Amino acid sequence: MFADDLNVVLPEVILAGYAMAALMFGAFSRNHDAASRMVLWVTIGVMALLGVWIGMAPDDGARAAFGGSFVDDDFSRFAKVTMLWGGAVLLLLSDTYLTRHGLMKFEYPVLVALASVGMMTMVSAHDLMVLYMGLELQSLALYVIASFRRDSLRSTEAGLKYFVLGALSSGLLLYGCSLVYGTAGTTNFAGITEVIRAGEMSIGMLFGLVFLCAGMAFKVSAAPFHMWTPDVYEGAPTPVTGLFATAPKVAAAAMFARVVHDGFGAAVPDWQQILAFLSVVSMFLGAIAAIGQTNIKRLMAYSSISHMGFVLMGLAAGTTQGVEAMLIYLAIYVTMNVGVFAFILNMSRDGTAMLEISSLGLYSRVEPARALCLAILMFSLAGLPPLVGFWGKFFVLTAAVEAGLTWLAVAGVVASVIGAFYYLRIIYLMYFGEASDKLNGAMPATHWAVLGVSSAAMVLGIINLFGVEALAAAAAISLVN
Repeated sequence: MFADDLNVVLPEVILAGYAMAALMFGAFSRNHDAASRMVLWVTIGVMALLGVWIGMAPDDGARAAFGGSFVDDDFSRFAKVTMLWGGAVLLLLSDTYLTRHGLMKFEYPVLVALASVGMMTMVSAHDLMVLYMGLELQSLALYVIASFRRDSLRSTEAGLKYFVLGALSSGLLLYGCSLVYGTAGTTNFAGITEVIRAGEMSIGMLFGLVFLCAGMAFKVSAAPFHMWTPDVYEGAPTPVTGLFATAPKVAAAAMFARVVHDGFGAAVPDWQQILAFLSVVSMFLGAIAAIGQTNIKRLMAYSSISHMGFVLMGLAAGTTQGVEAMLIYLAIYVTMNVGVFAFILNMSRDGTAMLEISSLGLYSRVEPARALCLAILMFSLAGLPPLVGFWGKFFVLTAAVEAGLTWLAVAGVVASVIGAFYYLRIIYLMYFGEASDKLNGAMPATHWAVLGVSSAAMVLGIINLFGVEALAAAAAISLVN
């Protein structure tokens, strides 16, 4: 029995074991600089290979471990591959930044690896207690790396704000768990589903669901639980901001989907209205608030809030098609963001970071190739056809309409039109804006590769989305059916 359980959780065990071994290696190494760089690159390799292994593993259907509290299925595997590869790419982009700012410490990749273990646990959790353990493992590691640049007041402030508000959200989540347990008598999702099917949703169960959604909405940075996002994005070191904008978003959204479909799948009308409210508020708040931003990291923070609104739109549909659309959107969103942050990491003049949007004035005359790649990504983030970003929005809008949420789809179209303004403004500045102090930051080959591949994927992916649609469909079926 234990061997079967271990086989199900083997990827998590391997990554956790590697993280502890890397921690010991770094702590007892005499040459800390060389050890830190080695740990960074080995961590990149381990996470990338784990993603390949999970993605290429034979499909044995859904497998459960530890009394059904941990599940390995197509849905969790899709999310894990996206998270691991996204995290590995952001670690790759971190190398130059960490060296430049004297932050090349072995603790950084170890913390990212431990956060990834937490994320993987979150998306496979089939029990509220397992879900909470994975969530806290991820959160505690992210709190630390948000304030990793200890000589920066903004970074320290970002870590503290994230920690305090994260503790509040964890309290909301735990209170929801306690209400559900007190009503259902179990924390296992299968048991919760049986209780709901045996009778109507009780008041205690309904309040527990509301608090669970509030706690998870914070983790996915959905409005009105978004208050931490702009300050943390701006204050955290830029590679950390890029990480926050990718892998943890996938983990939180997948966790959200797991809870509502596996735990409360028999009560779709009860949570559908909650998610629809979170979706529409997030889309409009993110789109409108981003218009006035002058710092590109804060702009990307509000952009992420708006995009998570579209993710929740797919989830609010409450159907297999909605989950499929959500997964496709997340995969596209991660691909776009790694490219954008590869660019942002090199926005500098004479070694000083220049993160004001105005610094991009007539940038196309200085670096036409970089400007073109960023323009493609901005067009895709805005959802303009025929780029891949458009198809991400098309899938979630279609899912909403098919589920009878036409009003939500219409709201999404309006919010998308509003949001297009600040993406197009960046393109306008690069090609037609006023000349500013020229950015002259050199772009390493790895950053160029990530930026180029990401922007090329937005164009070439219109052919067949690189097969992601079929994988997302299989993942959605494994969760909903």
